[in-house]
Amino acid sequence: MNESLATKTVGIVGGIAPESTIQYYRQIVSSYQALTSESEFPPVIINSIHMTKMLDLIGAKKLTEVTEYLLQEIQKLHRAGAEFAVLASNTPHIVFDELQRQSPIPLISIVETACLAAKKQGLKRLAILGTRFTMQGTVYPTVFAAAGIEIVAPHVDEQDVVHNIYMGELVKGILLPESRERLLNIIETMHACEGIDGVILGGTELPLILTQPSHDGIPLLDTTKLHVARIVGALF
Repeated sequence: MNESLATKTVGIVGGIAPESTIQYYRQIVSSYQALTSESEFPPVIINSIHMTKMLDLIGAKKLTEVTEYLLQEIQKLHRAGAEFAVLASNTPHIVFDELQRQSPIPLISIVETACLAAKKQGLKRLAILGTRFTMQGTVYPTVFAAAGIEIVAPHVDEQDVVHNIYMGELVKGILLPESRERLLNIIETMHACEGIDGVILGGTELPLILTQPSHDGIPLLDTTKLHVARIVGALF
């Protein structure tokens, strides 16, 4: 047990979606207390934003507006006393570089965090699951390519399945066994046909339904859990 306590306050841009923001807070508290004591609580400020507004802007490819919107929300956290911030979602990382450039406080990237974990595990070819924006985007491939790791997206019809389960069920807290099986079938197919050696759960609601660290020996990288570990480490 570490006797020192947090010296910094984290700001979370949450609500994208609320279900995973709840998990962020719970996991941050639990991890922090494991390092301090059960009577201690970490300094956290949560700004729950309008998920639909953000997704509509991304869907319309209005990335300048996405950046402006998220930057305003980060600035609110800064004014409230946050000394660093995170986006509690993979999808808005599509504009992370520009946000980081303009942000008044440091930001911790969920994508870079996942890349560090994959590199540490020696993974070389990873499937990416998440929203359609994440699976079709260039953020994960670009960051991981710099580490010599290849990112493979599911086929378009499989992307539709993943996206629809994500947006139609998971963000609403709906966890169906049949949806879990469909996701696992996609992973198994990609392992057999694409030669993947791991999977990035590139949507922070995915670990709610894919709860195990691996499937049939295929590592499943829980981006929420990995992000939380970085956040807690940065509090001290």
